[in-house]
Amino acid sequence: MSAMAMQYFDRVDAATIAAVLQQWREAYAAMGVLALLPEGEKEQVGTLQRVCTQLDVPLVGAVFPALVEQGVFRSNGVWLLRFDAMPYAALYENVPTDPTSLTALLDTFTDGIKPHINTHKDSTLFLLFDAMVPNIGTMLDELYLRLANRVHYMGANAGSETFQPMPCLFDGTRIVSNGVLALLLKPHRGAILEHGYSVPQRMITATSTVGNRIQQIDWRPAFEVYQEMARAQYGVEVTRENFYQVAVHFPVGIVRANGVILVRIPVALEEDGSLFCVGEVAPNSMLTLLQAPAVDSVHTLDTLLSGLNGLYGDLSMRDLLLFYCAGRRLHLGVAAAGEELRGLEQRTAGARIAGALSLGEIGSTTQWGYPLFHNATLVASVWGEN
Repeated sequence: MSAMAMQYFDRVDAATIAAVLQQWREAYAAMGVLALLPEGEKEQVGTLQRVCTQLDVPLVGAVFPALVEQGVFRSNGVWLLRFDAMPYAALYENVPTDPTSLTALLDTFTDGIKPHINTHKDSTLFLLFDAMVPNIGTMLDELYLRLANRVHYMGANAGSETFQPMPCLFDGTRIVSNGVLALLLKPHRGAILEHGYSVPQRMITATSTVGNRIQQIDWRPAFEVYQEMARAQYGVEVTRENFYQVAVHFPVGIVRANGVILVRIPVALEEDGSLFCVGEVAPNSMLTLLQAPAVDSVHTLDTLLSGLNGLYGDLSMRDLLLFYCAGRRLHLGVAAAGEELRGLEQRTAGARIAGALSLGEIGSTTQWGYPLFHNATLVASVWGEN
């Protein structure tokens, strides 16, 4: 991938975008485009589709709460990320939750992608989900059973930060909801994922869960235990009235056997006292309660960049793709989140960073590792062939 393979436009102007695409197309006849739009520009998907259709440029993309550009969160404009050669891409809508239908979808999914994997040792399955899909963790489990470590895994969730349904994934002719966009990047060595949380001492068990909902903790109503832990560990009173404002600052951590923490941010409180989280919580998961000051931003950025350097070498003058969790921004506050973005910019002097504010992230904590669904993380990769 050559220089300037990523272009940010501060407004979605058809003529300006067409001019850039024509220049790209003259140099790269087999090119394609990944478009990242902020929620405030969602009505402009049709504009991108018309321009790309007129120029015969393959298009895929997603709508996110905001974009990341020059260390700042942007609510306007569009990122266009060029593929020098359009990779395998498939867009599925209305992901089912019943096991039989989900199995059929995943069979179709993997049958389509498998013939394209073997030509390169390093391939990355890049997944963009609608954040409203309730069974992303289950899908990742099933995909790993089918594909194992033949690919690296990376991805993010698109959609509205209000967590209201919104069509947010698109290609050249469609815009869909409750779906998944799959891209096979090759050669590509995957992404690095980091959140920087440390593990508090007290552990609890999610004794009853259904998908994204924690119904009981230690055999008691989930909210009741959540309130007690917030009060005991952090001196904070969480009520039904202040839940939405307060809970984002005290996410739940799923502690895995290897010590890795999967962050789950509660975004709604049900009438029965269950907690609705972004991302599935398996029954009998070991849980803990996290707090914003427990995040070590310096460690997060150093670990992220160390991992990227290990995968890709010197990052100077490289194009980087970044997804920054919207829940992390709420959790830390806009000012602290902005400092993290600027810290990343400073540590990658000369690199160009394109990205979006995401509603959940996908990656593994080791090279060729198991794909996991995360909240409150940064996911970063080099954009282009590598």
